[in-house]
This record gives sequence, structure tokens and C-alpha cells, in this order.
Amino acid sequence: MSQTAVKASGVTDAPDAGRWKALVFIALAQLMVVLDATIVNIALPSAQQDLGISDGNRQWVVTAYALAFGGLLLFGGRIADLWGRKRTFVVGLVGFAAASALGGAATNEAMMFGSRALQGVFGALLAPAALSLLAVMFTDAKERAKAFGIYGAIAGGGGAVGLILGGFLTEYLNWRWTFFVNIPFAVVAAAGAYLVIREPKGGRNRSPLDVPGVILSTLGLVALVYGFTRAESEGWSDAVTVGMFVGSAVLLLAFVIVESKVKAPLLPLRVITERNRGGIYLSLGLAIIAMFGLFLFLTYYLQIVKGYTPVKTGFAFLPMIAGMITGSTQIGTRLMTRVAPRLLMGPGFLVAAVGMLLLTQLEVDTSYAAVLLPGMLLLGLGMGTAFMPAMSMATQGVEPRDSGVASAMVNTSQQVGGAIGTALLNTIAASATTSYIADHIGGAATRSQQQLVQLEGQVQGYTSAIWFAVGILVVAAVIALTFVNAGRPGGSAVTGSGAGETAEDELPVPVVAH
Repeated sequence: MSQTAVKASGVTDAPDAGRWKALVFIALAQLMVVLDATIVNIALPSAQQDLGISDGNRQWVVTAYALAFGGLLLFGGRIADLWGRKRTFVVGLVGFAAASALGGAATNEAMMFGSRALQGVFGALLAPAALSLLAVMFTDAKERAKAFGIYGAIAGGGGAVGLILGGFLTEYLNWRWTFFVNIPFAVVAAAGAYLVIREPKGGRNRSPLDVPGVILSTLGLVALVYGFTRAESEGWSDAVTVGMFVGSAVLLLAFVIVESKVKAPLLPLRVITERNRGGIYLSLGLAIIAMFGLFLFLTYYLQIVKGYTPVKTGFAFLPMIAGMITGSTQIGTRLMTRVAPRLLMGPGFLVAAVGMLLLTQLEVDTSYAAVLLPGMLLLGLGMGTAFMPAMSMATQGVEPRDSGVASAMVNTSQQVGGAIGTALLNTIAASATTSYIADHIGGAATRSQQQLVQLEGQVQGYTSAIWFAVGILVVAAVIALTFVNAGRPGGSAVTGSGAGETAEDELPVPVVAH
């Protein structure tokens, strides 16, 4: 390892010989967390019926997890910097397995909601620890590109794999297996991590925990995620929804003020004010808004409009997974050390927008091969190409003691983006559907004609929301091209990217204000 690489990474010891084995277990853990986000959605109708959960309460199976996970991510990232990433990673895995066992054994709704909240708590420890382990273990530019290519493919494509696995488990076994399946993942990943991972020394942040920051950020993010989740079911003008948004704004503003004044902040503002990282967090969050909404609409379209089974629906998403894996591991990884990151992220988001644009042509009788297949392929290809450098750049040039919290910010932008995407695009779709049905139902004389208008109304809602998603992806591309101005990493070192650096070969280590 060159001296430049040593300086750039902030790590003084040589790369760990077992880092590629460690990547297997880190990737396995990441796959488990991403799978869990979609696998439970497929099982939800069966679980609701078995446990007697009311329609009004069923959203809490998803919301309890989202609130705990989204609210505690920054805290989890800081704990990883304080305790050490390996220890936090293993604790997160063991806790996630225990919470999954509780969910699979649930006998009533309280036990189910509690297990989902616990999964969120341990997921918030696990996710930033996994990403920050990659950041501190892979310091050579070419190796880092490969490692983050694999990680990015899993982060992007794992959700769709969850749809397939969830469909199989629910259809052929039982909904409880969508929880129990996490246990072998977690046990193997925890055992492997414990035996293989050797975390570089000197990267801990042993400053006292910023308790006011923890409280303000957790409450602020919980209020924000819950506000969007509630808006989806109760509407944007609902008093509690508005109150949540106002409360979140006040709490997060207070958090920023506290962080700028305390000696050892939970989120050092240097992490997010650096131009490249700020641009990545923002563009990634926007891309996730577009993507989460689309997952939801395509699942409904395939199952309700086209009549696909859960398993067939999962397989229908395979082109998107193939596109993501190709974009991330072949295009992103191969070009990461040759071109500036913005030249992968910007075009990647635009290719995804073209794929999304194709999907605005959906109709009740649309051919899968003619529209859905190329649309999903382009979407996956673009997202995979963009995600890979985004994941790598988000933790690049960060001081080792801040890598946990920088990784947590990646997850936070994705989690909040997912909550916003689901609520915002769902609202747009519902409004367009209602309007279409009101305008056309009068001309439907027979029962079959009325059913056709209902289906056409649903498809009209989906395509209206997908048009918004296209616009959001274009904005993400513009932000990536404008804000992310780092040159390509050098052939031997991963270096930082300060606000004004545009060198094309090897960038100097950024000077970060403390």
C-alpha cells in the first residue's frame, strides 16, 4: 500500500488480508436488512389475518420498523464510531436475529409491532456499522471500487429479491418464515464477522456521547418519517400530520444549532457541509423517493391489474435486479477509477429516468416484454451505475472517527427518501385515480365496464405518479452533476474531495475545519 493511500485513508496499518472474506459477511448482513424491507410487505396480508390486526393498525407492521430504524440511524452511526464498528456490527446482527425470532413467533399484534420496532433498533446499529467497515477496510481505489460495486448492487437489488423470496415463503410455507429466514443470515454473518473482520486501529471516536443531539435528532427524524407515513393514510391537511412536520422542522433546526455549538457533536457538521457528500446525500435521497414509489406501483399493477401471483410478481422484477447488478459491478466498478464520480452518477440517474419514462406508457393491457421489461432494465442499469460511486463517495475522505456517522447519513437519506416517496407518490396516484374514475364512471353501463374503468383509473394513478418520479430523477441527476465535483480517485489511493478540487488524477487529502 502506498504512502499516499495510508495518508488518504487516515489509517496507518496495512490493509487487512481477510478484507475480501469480511466483505462476504458484510454483504450478507446488508442483504438481510434490505430483504427485510420488502419481504414483510408480501407477507403482511397473511400475517394480518392470522393475528387479527385491524386495517387501521396494519400499517404499524411497516411503520414501527421505519420509525425505529430511521430515527436511530445517526445514533447507531455514532455508537459504531464509539464502540468500534466490528462490535456494533455483531451486536446489531445478534439483536436483529432475536427480534426476527420474536416476530416469527408473534401471537398478537402487540408482539408483532414490538418485534418490528426492535428490528428497527438493531438495524440502525447494523446498517451504518456495515458501510463504515467497508470505508475503513478498503482504502485502495480499485479495490474500493470493487467492494462498493458489490455492496451497491446488493443495496439496490436486494429489495426486489425480497419480493421473490417473500412470495415463495408466503405462498409455499407460511408468513412466519419471512421473519425466521433472517436468523440463518444473521447467525452466519455474525460468526463470520467475529472470526474474520479485523478493524483498523485508531479510527474510534471516544468523545462523550452528545445526549441532547441524540434526543433532538431521534425525535426530529421520527416525527418526519411518521408525518409522511401518516400523510399517506390520513391526508396532508390532517392536523396531526401538519403538527408532525412542524415539530420535525423545529426539532431538526434545534439539532443543527446544538451540533454547531457542542464540543463533541453527534453529527459533526463537517460531514454534511462538504460539497461532494452533501450533493450525494441529497441526490441519493431523491433517487430513492422515485424508486420506492415505483416498487410499490409496479407490485400493485402486476398483482391487481395483471393478476400475477406474488411469486410471479417477484420474478417480473428480475430484469431490474439484473440491470442493477450489471450497472453496479460492471459499469460502475470498471469506470470508477477512470472517470469523475459525477460522470457516473448524473448519466446513471438520467438512464434510470428514461426507464421510468417508458413506464409512464403503462395501460391495462400493456405487454410486459414491450414496455415493462426494457423500462425496468434501464431503471436498474441506471440506478446501479449511480449507486455504486454514491455509496463509495459518501464515506470517502471522511476522517476514520467520523466514518460511522457519515455512513449513517447515507442510510438516513435512503430511509427518509423511502418514507417520502411512498407517501408523496401514493397521494399523487390516489388523487389521479379518483379524478379519472369520477370523469369516466358515468359512461360505464355494465358491471364489466365499471370494473374496467376502475382498473384504468388505477393505472392512470400509477402513470401520473411515475411522471413525477421521472422529474425527481432528473433533479437528482442535475444535483449530482452540479454538486459532486471531485475528480476520479488515483490508481493507488482513495482520497478526499474538498469543495474546490477538480484534479483528474490524484486528489489531495481535504482540509476539514474542526
